[in-house]
Amino acid sequence: MEGKRGGSTPSIFAIIVAICLIWFGYTFCTQQAHLNEVADDRAVAITRLEEARARNEALKEERAGLEKPEYIEKVAREELGMTKNGEMPYIAPAK
Repeated sequence: MEGKRGGSTPSIFAIIVAICLIWFGYTFCTQQAHLNEVADDRAVAITRLEEARARNEALKEERAGLEKPEYIEKVAREELGMTKNGEMPYIAPAK
């Protein structure tokens, strides 16, 4: 008498192995997708941090300049359009 080995029906072991492989593949793909999202978020955060640091340095320089009378006069003239007594402001014609 021969046993039932070697038949065309898949064994329980083969089914369990196939299910495990599918589950591991699915888990790997979902985790990789999540890691990609985290990496993208990290890159955006690093860019924002660098921009904030640059802005912070510019503000520190401006703050230091506010203690100098020459800088205060420059800002008053260029940004606020102020003049000294007796001076006439020059307004360039629009092109």
